[in-house]
Amino acid sequence: MAKRRRRLLERAEVRRFTRRSRHRRAAWITAAGIVVVLGASILVAVYSPLMALRTIEVKGTNRVDESALRQALSDQVGTPLARLDFDAIKRDVAGFPLIESYVTEEAPPHTLVITVTERTPVVAVKSGSTFDLVDPAGIVVQSSPKRPDTMPLADIARAELGSMSFRTMTEVVLALPSSVRSQVTRVAGSTADDVTLTLRDKSTVVWGSPDDPRAKAALLAALVEDHEARNPGVVVEYDVSAPDNGVIRAKR
Repeated sequence: MAKRRRRLLERAEVRRFTRRSRHRRAAWITAAGIVVVLGASILVAVYSPLMALRTIEVKGTNRVDESALRQALSDQVGTPLARLDFDAIKRDVAGFPLIESYVTEEAPPHTLVITVTERTPVVAVKSGSTFDLVDPAGIVVQSSPKRPDTMPLADIARAELGSMSFRTMTEVVLALPSSVRSQVTRVAGSTADDVTLTLRDKSTVVWGSPDDPRAKAALLAALVEDHEARNPGVVVEYDVSAPDNGVIRAKR
């Protein structure tokens, strides 16, 4: 009986001393299993056709040819999502000048979603017998046989599309609140420092330099509102070139 009790005590002692090593071994086995599963998942994602691109989904297009964009990116089809060539995608998208920017999103297991932001025309520019609708970067978004009523005509004179003076004109238009912008029929400027606007009632605006566009826009809106309340229909010149001292002059 004593001998049996001694053997039981010895076994208990052995189990007590080896418990930590057993726990350590179990932890190592679990960790190794996780590493193996993770490695296998990475291999599947990177190399397996199970995660290959099959569908290119395009969102946000209006003027851009959606099918043409998908076709331009079709050389990526069959490539695992984790190995898509985003430099090549960037070059392909650059072939569509009407796209201002884009965002890509991978939607496993087989889809790439491309959401584009198209260029938005701000002014119209006379081009022969038609009008080019142009964005702030000087990119022609589309052409129209007549100037849209909602878009001012940019009198660029000798300025080139995309030049500093042209960009300043578009920045002025964009700075205007909608209540004033809807009244602008013409924007001109031989340089970036002498921008002028013409309104529907033939009143003009001396804007001046591109400095302080928000302050000038707020001042102009206040001057126009005040003048229309006091002397509706009277053609005047608004001078906001000094945004801390707006002036309304009678036109002769």
